[in-house]
Amino acid sequence: MCPEGADNTDTESQRSSRITADPDLEDDDNDSAYGDEALTETTSISSWIRDYRVENGRTYHAFKDGKYWGANDEEANQHHDIGHNLYLRTLNNRLFLAPINPNPSQILDLGTGTGAWAIDVADLYPSAVVTGTDLSPIQPTWVPPNVRFEIDDMEAEWTYDPNSFDLIHIRGLHGTIEDWPALYAQCMRCLKPGGWLEQAEYSAKFTCEDNSIPADGGIAAWNKVGPECHAKLNRELQVLESMSQHMVNAGFESVTERRYKWPIGPWPKDPNLKQLGQWCRAHIETGLENWTLRLLTSVLGWTADEVRALCATVRNELRNPRVHAIHRMNVVYARKPGSAR
Repeated sequence: MCPEGADNTDTESQRSSRITADPDLEDDDNDSAYGDEALTETTSISSWIRDYRVENGRTYHAFKDGKYWGANDEEANQHHDIGHNLYLRTLNNRLFLAPINPNPSQILDLGTGTGAWAIDVADLYPSAVVTGTDLSPIQPTWVPPNVRFEIDDMEAEWTYDPNSFDLIHIRGLHGTIEDWPALYAQCMRCLKPGGWLEQAEYSAKFTCEDNSIPADGGIAAWNKVGPECHAKLNRELQVLESMSQHMVNAGFESVTERRYKWPIGPWPKDPNLKQLGQWCRAHIETGLENWTLRLLTSVLGWTADEVRALCATVRNELRNPRVHAIHRMNVVYARKPGSAR
């Protein structure tokens, strides 16, 4: 159900129709598609920001240490870049869905990660200044001349002028924000009248449409520990289900939601969904430990070995062609009231 003021129009059958499994794949437990080869300036960047914390063999951001639970090492960066490609394939190679001004001058990417989205948008709009912010300085040095990266905490008071941006972009920040309404309020203040906010989020839980996920296995355990962690942290985990209403509450108009399904693995019969499933599984396999290692050890008191054992069990279940797991992903975009200049 869509919140009041939101448009819940779906334009592709994939978003609502059930995904059909490939029966031929289920009969082959050793299909190569399931083998290892499938995974083939707010603050100046000074040396202390790059003095990363090392925990359990992974590195984490130093600026605002502990605020974000994800790692920032090479494996994590690979995960982010795979995710960027997954979003592109889902949106038919579109970087965003909002109908922005065709000649934007300022674009902001919150939680830019490796900067892949910001760089691609800068190439698409060479006249726009594209700013990407993150807690970690993991972005490349060689970028288009209209891109700049800042090390910043998006939940701190913004230093940007009001009415500055044509588009503000948020992606994959579920479970990281302490006060979503305050963040949306800052977006509203700094967008130009008629400017757009767009957010894409995927579920923190794995689901299925045919009861093929084992009721007492690793995936079922995974679906419980994430909410337990974030309840202790008092952070909203399933923001994909509430971001539309958050934007309505913040005063945005023309709130539009698009809902998608990501099959996990090449189990769908449809060839396009089969390929999408390969990308989704690669995204998850590079993300499992990244999503859980720091959280479960620091919040729930697990050992690193226990976390890695859970990740291995989940990975094995997702590689079973008889398990038809799905990741839900929603995109919401909304407009700041007023006329674009």
